Amino acid sequence: MAEAVRSVLLQEYAGPVEVVVVFDACEPVLPDVALLPGQSLRAVVNDRVRGLAGARNTGILAASHPFVAFLDDDDTWLPGKLAAQMPLFRDHPDARLVATAMQVDDGERLTDRLVPADVVSHAELVRERFGGLHSSSFVFRRDALVDEIGMIDEDLPRGYAEDTDVLLAASRLAPVRLVNEPLVRVRWQGQSYFFGRWADYAAALTYLLHKHPQFADDDAAHARMLSQIAFGEVSSGQRRAGRRHARQALALRPTTLRAWLALAVGLRLLTPGAVVTVARRFGKGI
Repeated sequence: MAEAVRSVLLQEYAGPVEVVVVFDACEPVLPDVALLPGQSLRAVVNDRVRGLAGARNTGILAASHPFVAFLDDDDTWLPGKLAAQMPLFRDHPDARLVATAMQVDDGERLTDRLVPADVVSHAELVRERFGGLHSSSFVFRRDALVDEIGMIDEDLPRGYAEDTDVLLAASRLAPVRLVNEPLVRVRWQGQSYFFGRWADYAAALTYLLHKHPQFADDDAAHARMLSQIAFGEVSSGQRRAGRRHARQALALRPTTLRAWLALAVGLRLLTPGAVVTVARRFGKGI
């Protein structure tokens, strides 16, 4: 956490910077870091639904400035992040959310994951899974996040895929603006809260599929979501349900690779760990 906090405080940004660290089901202990004039650091305890969504919302409501940014405690901002993002809010007054591309640290190598556009629409976010967009890169107008987007959905199972959910909600209001440079480093080394929690992964994506009916209007998007659900199900032992969802995905789009992988895992030809390991070597996710 100390490295994450320092990466915020070392940003080149002319305005005040307030770092709010949210502690969820643990004793609040702040790191010993140096503060410059105009910077503050404080701890709050999640007093909402336990987990990621409640913790995010506790921090959002505790923040006192017009803009709110997210950063997971095992990730870091790279130099120049805020300096690159904040002018986009000035240049595009309708923008609710500005993101950046990311750099993945898998413990062995660093892999840049870019996004193939500088502006992303709601329809594009439904159709494509932009792997380079991560919540640790997000900066929001706080009033839009609280009043229009509705903060983070605390009914989302385990808070998984909250980044996808909030991207879809924000992009309904205005396109997502993007600094297409890797300005946040995201650690994918197997120790994240969600790593290996395949049943939670499948449940959350099933929730999103029902919450956002636009997925069902696009065969490619629908197939992608079904294939992700299928992979989570077979990986958590729900083999019959997973194979059913994989077949539904392939009926919509026979080239959906993730659905074929789900079938292979369901038939015990591959293990989930082997698939994830190979994907991460190429900077990809499931």
